[in-house]
Amino acid sequence: MKSSIGVKLWSSLLVVLAAIIIVGVAAWTNINKFTESEKAIAHALDVQSQLADVLSLLKDAETGQRGYVITGEDRYLEPYNNAVAQIDNRLATLAQTVEKPETKQAIAQLTVLADAKLAELKETIGLRRDKGFDAARAVVLSDRGKTTMDQARGIVTELNKKVVAALEARNAEAEANSAFTVDTIVIGISLTALFVLGAGIFLNRAIVGPLRDLTRVAERISVGDLSVDAQVVKRDDEVGALNAAFIRMTESLRGMAHVAQRIAEGDLRGSITPVSSEDVLGTAFATMTQNLRQVNREIAEGVSVLTASASEIQVSASQIAAAAAETATATTETATTVEEVKQTALVSSQKARYVADVAQRSAQVSVAGRKSVDESMLGMQQVREQMEQIGDSILRLSEQSQAIGEIIATVNDLAEQSNLLAVNASIEAAKAGEQGRGFAVVAQEVKSLAEQSRQATAQVRTILGDIQKATSRAVVATEQGNRAVEAGTRLSREAGESIRLLAESSDESAEAASQIAVSAQQQLAGMGQLAQAADNIKVAATQNMEGTRQTEVAAHNLHMLGQKLKQVVDRYQV
Repeated sequence: MKSSIGVKLWSSLLVVLAAIIIVGVAAWTNINKFTESEKAIAHALDVQSQLADVLSLLKDAETGQRGYVITGEDRYLEPYNNAVAQIDNRLATLAQTVEKPETKQAIAQLTVLADAKLAELKETIGLRRDKGFDAARAVVLSDRGKTTMDQARGIVTELNKKVVAALEARNAEAEANSAFTVDTIVIGISLTALFVLGAGIFLNRAIVGPLRDLTRVAERISVGDLSVDAQVVKRDDEVGALNAAFIRMTESLRGMAHVAQRIAEGDLRGSITPVSSEDVLGTAFATMTQNLRQVNREIAEGVSVLTASASEIQVSASQIAAAAAETATATTETATTVEEVKQTALVSSQKARYVADVAQRSAQVSVAGRKSVDESMLGMQQVREQMEQIGDSILRLSEQSQAIGEIIATVNDLAEQSNLLAVNASIEAAKAGEQGRGFAVVAQEVKSLAEQSRQATAQVRTILGDIQKATSRAVVATEQGNRAVEAGTRLSREAGESIRLLAESSDESAEAASQIAVSAQQQLAGMGQLAQAADNIKVAATQNMEGTRQTEVAAHNLHMLGQKLKQVVDRYQV
């Protein structure tokens, strides 16, 4: 078989495609014929329907004419008027619908007869309207309209027969095309199925069978079984080439498996020759064998060095372990001392914080005292101002008392003069006798008033004397109060200055105490970090001691490993 698999596949597919094309062309042709038959049938039915409409309109017109002729009432003309309005359009449409010349000629005759019938109906209606029933009846009895109507019916009947004949012919043709289409499709599908079955059997024998055998061999090789052999197939196509490639691949894998077996047994003297420059696996296998030989030599040399070094490391590890134990002991003592110092720093930090708090409160108290002194000074200033106002008021009161004394003296003089005037009036009244008796009474009253004025003036003078004495004492007290206020103001100013100095000193003390507390806190933090570092050093020293012990054990194990590696390397032959 010299044809390739592609040629075989394409040949089978082309045969199947040709069968499908033949069936498709036959079916398409028959479907087109069937479609044309359906169109012709629809056209014939349309012509038949339009002929029936024309004939029906003529009948409606004749019915309307008869009703009017009999009754003479216009309402019976409604069918006639509807028919006259539609029949011309229907005849024109029918003339455009038909295609055959003989049919067009028959439609033209039908149109002439329809016009004649409508003319006869119109004439009859006009005679009935103008001349009465008898004139119209005479036209009807002449059978002219009946003859025209019979001719029109004859033409419609002939056309219907032709349409029916055409429909029957088209139906028969459609049935024949349908049967032929079914037969073509059935036969074509059957032949196509036979072609497909034959092509499947051919391709199965030519392609699937050999590929199945190669797949079976590939499955055995995929699970590591290289004892299977591919069957030799003498073919020039792709299957033959694939079979030959499988045989070469199997032989190459067997060669590499043999070398791998020797390597597994400790023999590195085997070699692999790559099949070609593109043999990645063979090249990699050959490179791996050569590298294994080189690595084995280097491992043998390294094992010797490793054994000697392991012995030295073991001795050094023992010495380091002893030194690490001593370091761990010293670190433990240092950590204990640092912890004690940390506790002392903690107590100092607490005391410094307490002193800072006390100093802060003292500063606050000093500020409050200074504020109170300022308020006292302000109050003393207000008291001084009020005392000055009181002194001024007392001075004004003293001046007014003196003015009142002068007024009292004047009133006293007036009283004495009034008394004297009353005495004189009494004398004059006594001289006047009976006529001066009323004047004597007035004089007596004036005298009485003068006496009362003198007594009141004496009382006022006494009271004014008491007021002047009290005013003098108030002035003295006011002077003493002013001096006391000035002394209190001076003392408050001195106390405020002392408190200010105390507040400044308290602020400086509080700031110093705060700095001391911060320093103590930082010192405590530093001691905490130092204690933590000491603990970490202690833990690290313990871990180092443990690591040193492990290193000593590892060095011993490394020495033993060197001995084992030397034994392993000695197993391989290079």
